[in-house]
Order: sequence, then structure tokens, then C-alpha cells
Amino acid sequence: MKDFSFVTNSHPAYIESLYKEYSTDPASVDPEWIRFFEGFDFAVSNTNGKAAAPAAGGTATLPVSSEQLVKELGVYRLIQAYRKKGHLVANTNPIRPRKDRQPNLDLSFFGLTDADLKTEFFAGQVIGLGKTSLDKILQHLKSVYAAAIGLEFTYINDAAKVEWLQKEMETTVRQPLTVEQKKRILLKLNQGVMFEKFLHTKYIGQKRFSLEGGETTIPALDAMINTSAEYGVQEVVIGMAHRGRLNVLANILGKTYEQIFSEFEGTAIPDTTMGSGDVKYHLGFRSTIQTPAGKEVNVQLTPNPSHLEVVDPVVVGFARSKADVIYNSDYDQILPILIHGDAAIAGQGVVYEVAQMSKLRGYYTGGTMHFVINNQIGFTTDFEDARSADYCTSVASIVQAPVFHVNGDDVEAAVKIAEIATRYRQEFNSDIYIDMVCYRKHGHNEGDDPKFTQPKLYSEIDKHPNPREVYSQQLIAKGDVDASLAQEMEKAFWADLQERLDDVKQRPLPYTYQTPEKWWKELRKSTPADFDKSPDTAISKEQLEKLFQAIMVIPEGFKPLRKVEKLLQDKQKLYSEQGLLDWSSGELLAYGSILTEGRDVRLSGQDVKRGTFSHRHAVLRNEETDEEYSRLSKLSEAQGKFRIYNSLLSEFAVLGFEYGYSIANPYALTIWEAQFGDFMNGAQTLIDQFITSAETKWQKQSGLVLLLPHGYEGQGPEHSSARLERFLQQCAEQNIFITNCTTASSFFHALRRQLALPFRKPMINFSPKANLRHVRSYSPIAEFTQGGFKEVLDDPFITDAAAVKKVLFCSGKVYFDLSEKQMKEDRKDVAIVRMEQLYPLPVGQLEAIQKKYKGAAWSWVQEEPLNMGAASFLQMNLGQIKYDVISRPASAATATGYSKVHAKEQQDIVEAAFKVKQKK
Repeated sequence: MKDFSFVTNSHPAYIESLYKEYSTDPASVDPEWIRFFEGFDFAVSNTNGKAAAPAAGGTATLPVSSEQLVKELGVYRLIQAYRKKGHLVANTNPIRPRKDRQPNLDLSFFGLTDADLKTEFFAGQVIGLGKTSLDKILQHLKSVYAAAIGLEFTYINDAAKVEWLQKEMETTVRQPLTVEQKKRILLKLNQGVMFEKFLHTKYIGQKRFSLEGGETTIPALDAMINTSAEYGVQEVVIGMAHRGRLNVLANILGKTYEQIFSEFEGTAIPDTTMGSGDVKYHLGFRSTIQTPAGKEVNVQLTPNPSHLEVVDPVVVGFARSKADVIYNSDYDQILPILIHGDAAIAGQGVVYEVAQMSKLRGYYTGGTMHFVINNQIGFTTDFEDARSADYCTSVASIVQAPVFHVNGDDVEAAVKIAEIATRYRQEFNSDIYIDMVCYRKHGHNEGDDPKFTQPKLYSEIDKHPNPREVYSQQLIAKGDVDASLAQEMEKAFWADLQERLDDVKQRPLPYTYQTPEKWWKELRKSTPADFDKSPDTAISKEQLEKLFQAIMVIPEGFKPLRKVEKLLQDKQKLYSEQGLLDWSSGELLAYGSILTEGRDVRLSGQDVKRGTFSHRHAVLRNEETDEEYSRLSKLSEAQGKFRIYNSLLSEFAVLGFEYGYSIANPYALTIWEAQFGDFMNGAQTLIDQFITSAETKWQKQSGLVLLLPHGYEGQGPEHSSARLERFLQQCAEQNIFITNCTTASSFFHALRRQLALPFRKPMINFSPKANLRHVRSYSPIAEFTQGGFKEVLDDPFITDAAAVKKVLFCSGKVYFDLSEKQMKEDRKDVAIVRMEQLYPLPVGQLEAIQKKYKGAAWSWVQEEPLNMGAASFLQMNLGQIKYDVISRPASAATATGYSKVHAKEQQDIVEAAFKVKQKK
């Protein structure tokens, strides 16, 4: 809203002249004035006044004096100001006074005084009161926009959304709840409070990250799920950190007390076939719950480590995958809910990244519900030191998502807002935020003493009744529930609590598996024997021919860039004249073959449609119209769906999204490609906490593929290394595949293997850059139509194994540097063995090659410095073979930024590798 305070300080005649201009030609005045004058005319004509009609000659008569019009304008501005800034003074904090954020809502700011309170104004019509006194207008504004609920929404450009929210605030919020609704609220509050009291009584001092102080979360979530079911939602996916997680599991998802308490007592029987398990407040759960209206809703709570907001992109990716595979991309049927802590949502950058994803084609989920349990404190950090913004939810404004701020002690207000927010999401398929301001009864955990850092705050909290007690007293005071019924519910509460203490048995809710969940159940866990040899992933020659021709077709009338057209012609010539396929053709053939088997493929990352290194060209652009054409769109009538998206400039959130997508459907190949492999370190938390460890911690399999361009080419320390050593350091229990493919056929089989195995493992492939076009990376047709992925490639140049005096074993790009010297100098005494897979380590295959080259000395050769790459991993895990290491010297940075230094270092490595010690 614009500031018109200068007008009220001007001569009233100015307003009158402006009104005359408006009457003659509305378009001649500022749009904000148009809005006011239109409203003013409407208000006057609907309250027995006489609005002036525009006259042909440009004359118009005001129905009130110009002085009165200035006052009317002041009241109108007051109304707009409360809509915009009422949240700054709303009574949303149950514990301490609001910070003064200079809202400028005093009457004087609008040219009004206390003397005007009894004066009636036409502007009351704007808020549905008709002509009424300023006193009543002000009371109404305070009750709507500055009571227990504050709403931020005036930054939204969409007029339909603004009007919808205004109407809800000015009408729906003020409507009383039925007695049945109030009983439901009290029931859910009872459950939430009872659960915490039970644990506090039975498991003294144990960490549980209780919800105490924020128990209103339970009826609010209950209201969201129940409302969403009434508006067509079939499934709700929830992501949250640990605070309140156990309470949500018990009282929203229906996880039995017995299941939860056996985890507390350490009597839960873990799956000992694999894995460490995780602490109880990180675990996920799923259930089918029935709403009070009889609707069934599938509710999923995803597992989440202590990295708080890291789960956000995982949840939205999971929801998108479910929408695609189950609900035919009808996002109204699946609802993602993210539950945040105030310090985390304000401080964690991934929240911003997820917000920026919310409206993008490749990441859209139809809107996410964000619910903040605002404890007003981090671990021990007060909000004054936790953010610069007014609110922890200020990130919402970047995508014009409205924010409801609500007092956590006013449970009815919280429930009403939860219902409104859910309907808004279903109506507009957009994100919306609820900031529930409450408090944390205990410290960061139940063994912590918060008074060390917040003595004054916690002295107030100690005296404060919990939300259930507050609500019970309100009900009795209002007469909504008579005293005897309130006492009866109180008695039932303590009886239920004692029953839990005596006997924790409950009947688990029945659960109906969804189709993708049945697919997961068809798979099994891996065994060490599964990694001795990869399965057959070849396709027939006829299929290869058909696929190749399909991906080379350019539709009639479509005009690609000449350069791209020439590239495709060269690929066809390579295929027809030499029987070879280059890297990108082999990659697209892998995707095409999977699609024709009825499986889906999803690929995302920065510039993946063309490929960072302009090699893929999976999607062509018409140079005249910018129209897109997917080269994988015309393979067969019954093909799966190929989804490829250029992503936002994000690693963390995008990788999290793709991981979430992959765990929802085992029969979709999900791939994320980094622009450079080095950039994946921006997503390291996601890699550590989910990709490499989720199966061990949570028995959660994923077939996600990471393509990380890697190789030393003199491009400096940020464009050389995808940090192979970091991934290898996390390898154990056959948790992931680490591949470093050097040929098109090798990459083809590695991709197809992801869906061919009877289990799922993430695959991290260290992709080439310059070698995408290396003639030695091309593969003959026979390598696609026979066999499968080969973990180790022996040297095709060697014809006499007995003549070999030295074996160089390596992985990735350095092979080509070594091989070129070998062939140039005709070195038959040195064999070069490629490890296309570094983990699981193909020990048996290496031992077989060692026997073949009996008596030869072995050297591991790598481009990376000695403290990086695979050297340390091999020294720790490959004791069966004696070898030395040839590499760059140990270094703090991954690579030099000087091309001449790089070339000299690379030459030194190659020269050292081919030195053969003479036997004495």
C-alpha cells in the first residue's frame, strides 16, 4: 500500500480536484486512488448517500465536504494499514511482549484523532460494516488483524489470492467452532500432553525432544489432515526435525506406544542383517488413518537426521514422485507438509533453495504447507541473535506465500488457521506458511538446563500452564463445555495416562501398501555375492538399431541449430561407417532402452538438456521458434516417461529432491548431474546423511545416480575433482556403487544395471569431460548387445602376458594418457588395467588379472594428489596385491590453476608410470 500521508497534510481542495479528475477520467489518476474512489462511491451509494457520477463536461460533486473526504481517506488508509501491518502488533506471543517493530498504526499517522472515534465513516463498508463509527472500525480491525492471529499477505500480486485471504480473515476466522469441533481439539490436546507426561514420568532424563509448550501442533496437524481429506487429498507426506517427532508419530500417525516405548527401553528387535539403526527421534513411519468424517488418508513421515531442514527437499521430491507415479501428476491428491523450527527455517540456506523450487516445472508439487513450531529459541540462542529478519518465516515473501502468525496458546485460532491454510493450498496450489509462536518447556533436550542462558524467559515458562490447561479453562469460562464435562475429560485424561503407565499395548493401525511400496517389497537386500559379477544388461541388435534411429530423427519442419544438426550427422556416420557409438549416443540408448521397457527416467541438473559440455543434446531447440524437441519422445507407443529438467542453480536442494524422488519409486531411474563434480560439495550434508547411509540407518534403499564430471585438464582447483576420496571413505556394507567409466558401453551398462538388480544402490559415476569426445571412449555395437557391466577392463593392447613386467592399474581419464604413451612407444612390457568400478571393490577380478601377469610389478596410477583420489582407500582395502602409488604430491588444494604446471605434473605422472625397474 502506498503512503498518502502527504495528502492529509495538504489543502482539502487538492483531494476535491483529484476526485473531479477521477470522475472525468478514472485512468488519469493513480491506481491506488482509483481503488479508493471506487470504494468510496460504492460505500456512499450503499449507505443512503448519493455518489457523484462522472459528468460529460468534467464536473463532479462530492457527496461530502472535501474535509470529510480527507478523513474518509484517512480511515481507508487505516484499514489498509491494518491489513498490511496488523501482524506486527498481533497478540501472537504467549510468553513475552512483542518487540516494537514500528508499525505506525496510531490514529495520528492517518490524520485522525480520538475526537473522531464517534464519527461515522463510509469507509466501514470496505470491511463489511457499512457506515459506522471509527471506534467500531478500529475494534473490528484489531479483532481481525491484531488478535491471536497476524497475517502477512499484502506483498502478493495475485488479486484473487489477496481477496480470498481477506475474506477468510474478516469472516471465517470470526465464526465460532461447534461443540464437536471443540471436543476434537481437546481430545488431540489431551493426547499430545498425555504422551509427554507419560514419557517424562516413565523415562526420566532420557532425550525425547519433547513438544511441551507446543502441544497445539497436534490439533493443528490433525486439522490440516482432516481438511485436506475433505478437499481431495489421498496422501500426506510430512518432514520434520526431532522436536515433537515422537508425539506426532503417536498422535497423528498412530504409531503405538508399545512400538515407541520398546525403542526407549532398547527392547526393539533391530534388523541385524544390515545396518546400525538410528535414534528413535530420527525414524520415519507410515500409516493409513481415518478422519472423523470417515475419509482414509495415507500419511508418511520421512526419516530425518539431526541436520534439521535437510529433509525439506527430500519430502517435496518424494511427493512429486508419488504424484507422477500414483496420481497421474494431480497434485491436489498429495500434500507435502514441512514442520520447521524457528531457528532452522531462518538460518538454513536449503529453506531458501526449496522455496525457489516451489513454482518451477521440474520441482512443482502443487504447493507445500509449512508449519513452524516457533519456540523463540534455537539450542540456546535467542531469536535476537538468530536472524536479521522480522520473522523466521520471512523467506516466504520471495515466492509470495502468505504467512499466518498465530498464538500457540490459542488452540482454536491455530486450528482455524490450519484449516484455512489447507484450503488455500488446495484452491491455489501454492505454498503457505503457519508460524505458531509457542515455547519450549525444557532445554534443548530433557537433560539440559535452559536457565543457564535464558533465566528470565524460563522463569516465565515455569509458571505458564500448558495449552491443554489453558484451553480447558477457556471452555469452562465460556460455558462451551460445562464444568462437569470438563472434569470428566480431566479424569479420563489421568486414567488414560495411568493405563499407559501400566500397560502400553495398543493395536497397530491397519496399513494398505501402495503400488510403489509393493514394488519395493518385490526387491531384496543385497549380499556380498551379488557383487562378484554384474548381471547381463545387453539389448538385441535389432532393438539397438531401432533406438538409435529414433534418437537421430529430427521432425519435419523442425530447425535445430546447424551446429547440432552437424553433430547428429557425424554420430550417424560414425555408426553406419565404423559401427561405433560415442558417449552421448550410448547414454541416450541406455535411457531409451529403459523407457521402452516401460520404466521412467528422470534427469535433472544445471543445463542437463544439452549437457554442461554440450555433449548430450537430449533436447533440441528450434532456432527460429525456441520450441523444444526431446530426442527420446518417439521411441515406442508403450514407453515410460522421460522427464528432463534444467535445474535452478542449486546442489543441496536439487540433490535432495532427486533423492526423495528416487525413494518413492524403485522402477524409475533418477539421475542428478552436477555442472562440475566439484560442486557436489555444496550438497555434502545430503550425501552424508541420506545417500551413503540411509540403508544402514533406516533400511531405506535408493537407486539414485549422481553424475559428477571429474578429471584433471588444467582447469584449476574448482573444476577438476569430484572428491573421489570422500565417497570412498564412506563406502562400507556394499552401500553404494562408485564407478569411473571410460567407454560409452561401460556407461550404458552401468546405467541399465541400476534397474536390473534385485535391489537398489545409489551409483556415483565420475564422468569424463574432455573425454566425452575421445575416440577411445567410443564403443563398438557388439559391446551393447552382449554381456553387461565390466568392473575391470584388461589391457586389449597386450598380446603376450608373459612379456609384461609392469602392470599399471588406474581408473578414469588417466587411462587415456597412459594408453597413448603405451601405443606411441609400443610398450608391450607394460599392461594398463582399468577399474571401471572402485566400490564394491572387484577384488576377485583383480586377483585373476594378477595371476595372468604373474611376476609383474604393480603400480596404482592416479591424477589426484596422494592424499586424494583412491590411493588411501586401496591401501586400506586391497592388501591382496602389492603395489606402489604414482600420483601428484599430497596437496591442500585439489589441483593447480596454471595450465603449464598441470601439463608438467601430468607428464611426470605418465613418465614415472612407465619406468620399469630392471631385475638384478
